[in-house]
Amino acid sequence: MDNWRKSSYSGEGDGNECVEIANSRTHVAIRDSKAPAGRTLTIPADAFTIFVDTLKTS
Repeated sequence: MDNWRKSSYSGEGDGNECVEIANSRTHVAIRDSKAPAGRTLTIPADAFTIFVDTLKTS
């Protein structure tokens, strides 16, 4: 995946205190913005949607 993006809430400057996500039709990949060449966590897109929706209601 090469369409990595950061949250608009990641802060001023280069915003390196957050995670980045990239998505395809079926999966979402998550990585640490401070270590973009490091490991990524890849989860099914529907599970990521449930996760985000849960955060919004918490």
